[in-house]
Amino acid sequence: MADHTDSAFCRIVKHLSPQTIVFREMVSAEAVVRGNEKTLGMAEFHEDERPIVQQIFGSDPKTMAQAAKRIVEKYHPEAIDINMGCPARKVTGSFNGAALIKDPEQAIAIVRAVKEAVGVPVSVKTRLGWSDPTDCLTFVPMLAKAGADLISLHGRTKTQGYSGKADWEMIKKVKTLVSIPVLGNGDVISVEDAHRALESGVDGLLIGRGALGNPWVFRDIENMLLGKSKSEISSEEKTKIILLHAQYFLEQSSYQNLVNFRKHLIWYFKGVPGTALARKEINNLSSLDDLKKILKQIFN
Repeated sequence: MADHTDSAFCRIVKHLSPQTIVFREMVSAEAVVRGNEKTLGMAEFHEDERPIVQQIFGSDPKTMAQAAKRIVEKYHPEAIDINMGCPARKVTGSFNGAALIKDPEQAIAIVRAVKEAVGVPVSVKTRLGWSDPTDCLTFVPMLAKAGADLISLHGRTKTQGYSGKADWEMIKKVKTLVSIPVLGNGDVISVEDAHRALESGVDGLLIGRGALGNPWVFRDIENMLLGKSKSEISSEEKTKIILLHAQYFLEQSSYQNLVNFRKHLIWYFKGVPGTALARKEINNLSSLDDLKKILKQIFN
């Protein structure tokens, strides 16, 4: 979810579903410790996003601890999340993310170091394993014993990436092995998916790709849990939320136009009739006025 779950996206999620807890996109611990301004800017957040969990990645316990401490002191998030699940080659190639599954001792050292450095809860996001989906049966209990306060478990291995289907039966097994809360992750893109996933006994759901272009999914699931029916999303509401998202996007200090917002429109317009005809306008999008014209053309 890097480059997607920024402050603007998280504010939209909270606008639609205030009870949802947001995990921000991961930032490099090394870059934080070096004082990289762009990286530190990625960790900034709006008060609307609270309670907030800031995700960090890295492979050195000391650096991870220093980065977590700096973020907590500077931005005061409610919790720190350690990424041990990202399958991207550029991340695992430096022995970050899911690569830590192959070195449990290093992973344990990181959890202990971060826990010692900060006074807020520390969670870990990981996968079933590197290539063996049963790795999690020993790896997750080790993380819990090291001091992790919560585990987010994606139901695929690193080698699977995002292919195949998430194994919720394995997530269910892991839940029975630890006493700390476990959030399940993988293939939850609808209320029906959420209902089936919660039958695994997990304490909550972590939704990533399923929320791209559909931040309403959190509100729909919240309504399901409250016994309410799913509400249809009108073209008027879609227009309103997309414009609000764009306004939040422009409020972020790192952006002066909507060029980098186009990636969100790809998801918002997925499967919407008329999008192909507006492709040229979308590719040239820069301002809010441009976006208003496109929305009028597509949803009129």
